[in-house]
Amino acid sequence: MKNFRKYILDLCGKKEGYTVEFKSAKGGFPGSFWESYSSFANTAGGIIVLGVTEKNNRFKPDGLTEDQITKFKKVFWDGAHNPQKVSVCLLKEEDVIVDKYTEGSLIIIFRIPRAPFDAKPVYIDGNPKNTYRRNNEGDYLCTQAEISRMYAEADLLAHPLDSTILKNYSLERDFDQPTINQYRQLFKIRQPRHAWNALDDMGFLRKIEAWREDRETGESGFTLAGVLMFGTEEAIHDAAPNFFVDYREKMSSDPRIRYTDRLYPDGTWVPNLFQFYTHVLEKLYHAIPVKFQLEGDGRLDETPAHESLREAVCNSLIHCQWRMLEGVVIERYPDHLYFSNPGTMLISVEEFFEGGHSICRNRILQKMFIVFGRGERLGSGADIIRQGWKENGWPEPELHEHYGSNTDRVELTLRLKNVSVPITEHSSDSSVISSVINAEAVKDMMRKNSKVTHKQMAEALGITERGAEKITKRMRESGDIVRKGGRHGGWWEVLK
Repeated sequence: MKNFRKYILDLCGKKEGYTVEFKSAKGGFPGSFWESYSSFANTAGGIIVLGVTEKNNRFKPDGLTEDQITKFKKVFWDGAHNPQKVSVCLLKEEDVIVDKYTEGSLIIIFRIPRAPFDAKPVYIDGNPKNTYRRNNEGDYLCTQAEISRMYAEADLLAHPLDSTILKNYSLERDFDQPTINQYRQLFKIRQPRHAWNALDDMGFLRKIEAWREDRETGESGFTLAGVLMFGTEEAIHDAAPNFFVDYREKMSSDPRIRYTDRLYPDGTWVPNLFQFYTHVLEKLYHAIPVKFQLEGDGRLDETPAHESLREAVCNSLIHCQWRMLEGVVIERYPDHLYFSNPGTMLISVEEFFEGGHSICRNRILQKMFIVFGRGERLGSGADIIRQGWKENGWPEPELHEHYGSNTDRVELTLRLKNVSVPITEHSSDSSVISSVINAEAVKDMMRKNSKVTHKQMAEALGITERGAEKITKRMRESGDIVRKGGRHGGWWEVLK
């Protein structure tokens, strides 16, 4: 390796931490080596430097000889290929580097890669209980809960969590009809000639795998994905007791004000994933100080920054481990946006930002977002997020993983630079969503009270009476509703 001495000094400058471990080898190959091997493999990977003594942040080479290095390499490769020593061998020949630090003083470096999700847990001495992870303080022994989560993730491709078939769920009792209507309306807007538009709700839900049949077991029923996306609050919590979605705005500098706005399951709305997505996206569009772009004489209502936000929200929902103890958190601050979901990355952070890598924890949820034009395939989500921020000269997106005994989390931070007062208009996507949601809400009011007035509609929707009149006008023109009787004694009839 060129400039080996500089490379070692750079590692010493990082000190021991999350991705670097120095071990003395004066007394032979250190037994603690394999604990660090396991811990790096089960987290983000790392480097073990053998032949350097560290004390009080001072580093001193052990002065290893060629004979010692040869013995250490044999000990390592024998152990790495022995399942009674370590459960899986992750290194290639090029991952073991030997070079001179000074004349007569050799150092050996082991570059431990992050283990693939289906190879975890990586454990030692033939016992899964000897599974380690890494934190800033060094290697720690995993709890049984952490080990169980790794085994569950390893089985992800064969048995995706969101494809779980739920027993005793029904369309009429456990699904929110306005949500299904809104979703189908968005699908129809984007694909007006699609054959699925002619299906009844049950037929449509089968197509998007909200209901499925397991050919191996013969079981059939609604899936966890279907209930999470379209279910009522009671149905969701029966299927996933720890389910929680939380949007918070922290825009005030006054420490007495905890939140300037918050959206969470408080009984005032149906907190399924479709409703959370549409409500949060509408709020987040206010956060980015990006004006609409022009192309020729027309306006491009959606900029790359808006696409970045959509993809960030989708990523948090479709990559979430929905049965962990914590839920999805999305926060808006004056200078940045924060997205966090339970679970670990199924690929490394580096692979995520390289693009072209795609492993989805919730395949059916991903399909449901793709059906109405959201949630990218083939690992292009990172490219979309980065591109929108890059085009505006904003800082590179920051992605981190945090491991814990009770839950693991993935955190994405999108920082805003040169933030001004955000525009108050919405992009076309937000406008379409708002329009569909308002129209479906109006239909629901009309079904309950055929003589509902524009004033009552406006009060329920939080808009002006003139705005309510515009909504019913569009609905009448599209043939969704009809007005019967006189102006003062008439009533509404919902046609579709």
